Parts: sequence; structure tokens; C-alpha cells
Amino acid sequence: MDVLIVGAGSMGTWFGSAVDTAVAYTDVDPDAAAKAAEATDGRVADLEEESGYDAVCLAVPMDHVADAIAEHAPRAERAILDVSGVMEDPLEAMDAHASDRERVSLHPLFAPERAPGTVAVVREERGPVTAALIEDLVVAGNDLLETTVDEHDEAMETIQASTHAAILSFALAAKSVPEGFETPVYDGLRDLTRTVTNGTPHVYGEIQRTFDGAEAVADAAATIAEAEGEEFEQLYEHAAERWHEDERANSAGNGSTGSALDDNERGDLR
Repeated sequence: MDVLIVGAGSMGTWFGSAVDTAVAYTDVDPDAAAKAAEATDGRVADLEEESGYDAVCLAVPMDHVADAIAEHAPRAERAILDVSGVMEDPLEAMDAHASDRERVSLHPLFAPERAPGTVAVVREERGPVTAALIEDLVVAGNDLLETTVDEHDEAMETIQASTHAAILSFALAAKSVPEGFETPVYDGLRDLTRTVTNGTPHVYGEIQRTFDGAEAVADAAATIAEAEGEEFEQLYEHAAERWHEDERANSAGNGSTGSALDDNERGDLR
């Protein structure tokens, strides 16, 4: 099998390293394509001379994935995939430009340097080529999360957009504190802040442009800031009720009898 990977950044390189097949790279930056090829025992594609590939995988930014699919779909003889991180736009583009081929959208729910991990999968049109590539991901140690377009993209509003907005808002609002004043909650949030701010700005910007979620965080923060007395306590209790219900539901779904601490045993970590 011969696979063309469009986009030779960290995610394209991850995909090329995780599949057990011949891979070729193309990128707007020829040096990036050469680097990815060297790292994964692949090669740099010569699109002017080479004909179709068994599969084409788009590993480009979310802002550009639909256009990239329109451009490169003709090079996919049997299958087309993407690892852009959003699912509605690429699958709509695949349907428009490659409706007679296998079509799959993948979202690795981790940074490439933390691989392996969980990979969300929507199989719009199944077939042997995409099945073999996905099986390679499993063999490489990844877990599959079969999902739908709506379920995935709606989840990303919270899991990515709202979460990142909340952490970055803290990073911008927090003041320096003297050593020794840290609490467990502060330490945890500080660690998350360091993780998020050690990433790539344009990736986080893409997520905010693609998924709603930041506005809800801003509205909630404004409500908390304006709340007084019993109103604040009600907000706190509402938040606790929501999250403890989710925790109990998840525990029941996993066959657990509950969390390590019940409601009467929980400490105030502050």
C-alpha cells in the first residue's frame, strides 16, 4: 500500500510513523517534508511525476483541511483520511470530492509526542484500506474511540475550546505569588497552565476559531464575579452537583462502586 501524507508537521509525522506501509510526504515547506520522510523511513512525494496513491491522509490545519481535500482527493485511488482534529468539515469535503472512495476522519486525542493514546474515529465509508491503516494504529498501541461527527465536534467545544479558554484565562489573570503559599488546587492549575502554554499558539488559535466554548467560560466567570452571598453558594452547589453526578454516572458505567472518597469524606483542598 502506498500512502500520501499531505502535511509534514508533527501530526503528519506521527501518522507516518504509526502505520506499517510506504508513506510519502508533501508540504508547503519542502524541508518539513524531507524531515518527516527521514524520521519515518518515508520519502518526499513528487506530485508532478507520480500518479495516484492507495490512500491520501490530510494532516493539515483545521482552517485548511477542506481546501486541501478538494486539491488532493484526485490523488486518492481507494481511500482518503484526515487527522485535522475536526470532523464535520473534512467529511463534508470528502463526500463532495471523493464520494466513491473509503472515507474516514481520525482525531488523535493527544499531542504527537505523547503517543500512543486514544484516537477518535468516524468511518463514513468503510473498506479494506482504511481498516488496515486503523489496525496499524491499534498495533502501535493506540485505543480507538468510535464516534459520530456531531458527538465528536460537540465534545470538542468543552474538551478543547472551553478547557483551553479557562486555563489561558487563568494564565493571563493570575499574579505572581510568594513561594510557600501554594495550595493543591493552585498547584494543579499551575501545572495545566504550563502544559498548555508549552504548545503551539496557532494550534490553540485554530481550536478557538473552530469550536464554540470560550464564550461560555467568559459568561460563567462574569456570573461568578458578580455573585454575592447565597447566590455564589448556589452557583457552587450547582457546579458540584453537576460534576458529582457525572462522576457517579461514569463510575456506574465502568462497573465501579464509586470514587475513592464519598461526599462525606471529601476534603476541602482549596
